[in-house]
Amino acid sequence: MSGIERPAPPSPLSPSARLLLGPGPSDVHPRVLAALGLPLLGHMDPEFIALMDETQNLLRYVFQTENRLTLAVSGTGSAGMEAVVVNLIEPGDSMLVCVNGVFGSRMVDVAERAGAKVTVIERPYGEVFDPEEVRAAVKRVGPKVVGIVHAETSTGAWQPVEEIARIAHEAGAFIAIDAVTSLGGVPVKIDEWGIDAVYSGTQKCLSCPPGLSPVSFSPRAAELIANRKTKVQSWYLDMSMIQKYWGSDRVYHHTAPISMNFAFREALALVVEEGLEARHARHALNANALKAGLAAMGIGLVTVAGHQLPQLTCAQIPDGIDDMAVRRRLLNDWGIEVGGGLGSLKGKAWRIGLMGHNSRQANVTLLLAALETCLRDLGSALAPGAGLAAASEIYRQAQKSTSN
Repeated sequence: MSGIERPAPPSPLSPSARLLLGPGPSDVHPRVLAALGLPLLGHMDPEFIALMDETQNLLRYVFQTENRLTLAVSGTGSAGMEAVVVNLIEPGDSMLVCVNGVFGSRMVDVAERAGAKVTVIERPYGEVFDPEEVRAAVKRVGPKVVGIVHAETSTGAWQPVEEIARIAHEAGAFIAIDAVTSLGGVPVKIDEWGIDAVYSGTQKCLSCPPGLSPVSFSPRAAELIANRKTKVQSWYLDMSMIQKYWGSDRVYHHTAPISMNFAFREALALVVEEGLEARHARHALNANALKAGLAAMGIGLVTVAGHQLPQLTCAQIPDGIDDMAVRRRLLNDWGIEVGGGLGSLKGKAWRIGLMGHNSRQANVTLLLAALETCLRDLGSALAPGAGLAAASEIYRQAQKSTSN
């Protein structure tokens, strides 16, 4: 008998237990994980259509927007980035992109592939942009679209965008932001800030598996898409068609990932139950405890003070410490994953995520204990328990403040 030989049946899947404290994905909330196992519905089933409506309403709360064109793109956050860029950009359009990390550079690449004439302004990794330097660039370039990363995943930099949005609008431009790491961890106020287009991901502070990208377009941006002179570069990501599936028409466009939408709906429900203010406060508290613990261990931060994301801490690797030696030990001995540096920070930084369900005191203390053990075993002269003591003091003060 000819043909490819039948292989031996593989063993049942049994992934190792991990605590995902890197830049994403983060651990999935048990309720979200359970939602993935619910029975499938058809993508045009009335029950699934109702779930889509509910998901949009929940997502509008999380984005803090009334935008009608708010939905989940079938694809990861990178698909959301591409969806925003290719729907706003036509060949020959001018786009200004602010780059202070890897994901700003990716926005440049996507825009160039869409045929945009891209102008780039840059800041060193770990820094943020001053609105006045953006104003000068907008005045010089006269872009149709300004693109900027709200939460730079490669550096942990938290970029204020309110004033930059005003600058873009004063010049008649649209503003698009990357909120992949910020949504659900820090305030994202699309309507209040006047953001025209935003994209995010499910696998970070929403504690859902990767696979969907929440996006939202302002009425002004939706009108731009409706009046394009050319077709959107991507058929799959064409909002003029996708919105008919997510809107009142319910015209079939593609088969939606049903189980991922179940999970996403549950993840959004958890955000609503907790409330955005409480969720943001939880992320801030645990980040403060982590930073205090790192500082007590002599570990500095890459990101400029005052602009450090609470959900993603970019820590400087101490001199003489091998990046991979520590990360391998954390993974193999403790089951903890943290991320390494990207781009110019490769081998120089650890990216520690406390995102969504993982932003908990137990995870902070476990990580600090594990990291201290690894560093001491590699020869670092650390005072035993210094990191844990510093973190515990942050929690003690927070508890005292709450009880008063």
